[in-house]
Amino acid sequence: MNIDPVFVRKREIIRKKHFDENQNDAQSSVPQSLEESFKTNYFLCVVDQAIVSLNSRFEQYQEYEKTFSFLFTSDKLRSLEDNDLKSCCLRFEVALKHDEVYDIDGTDLYVELKLLIHLMSKEKMEPVGILESIKHLDCFPNTTIAYRILLTIPVTVASAERSFSKLKLIKTYLRSTMSQERLNGLAMISIELDMLKTINYKDLVEEFA
Repeated sequence: MNIDPVFVRKREIIRKKHFDENQNDAQSSVPQSLEESFKTNYFLCVVDQAIVSLNSRFEQYQEYEKTFSFLFTSDKLRSLEDNDLKSCCLRFEVALKHDEVYDIDGTDLYVELKLLIHLMSKEKMEPVGILESIKHLDCFPNTTIAYRILLTIPVTVASAERSFSKLKLIKTYLRSTMSQERLNGLAMISIELDMLKTINYKDLVEEFA
């Protein structure tokens, strides 16, 4: 990053060695250099945290792919055998189950997708194109719900993460007593900053006055 690694040396505290200490204890108490201390206490901690976060994120994406992968493209749908497609639909039904309520019926979804495969054009279609082609038809209710959920999940996840990342910047430990109304206002200003730049502050001040 073209930053000179300047380590300010502080006053070292030398602990007096007691007569009953063995050699291993004495070696373990040898002070580290500033570079080694920075590497151990800061750099390695940051790297470990980054690795853990990446692994956690990719685990979530792998679960997402297991549930929704058969709906990703029209070519993926065509490549599946009947038994594989039916098992994917039934697994999808279980994934969207809450208590005893189901968002879709796996068997009906399988029948609809079999019909959709025959009706689709031979060219490759993405989920958005597939949803656009069937949303005005009444014979694909389960398929429509499945593709709407597929296309909605990434948006909701990104929006939530963006909001939380803004909150970390706004509500620091120095602002721990901030009211909810003020926090909502500052968060909205920070998230919609591009829109805020187009507003004339003078008119707002005069209106408030």
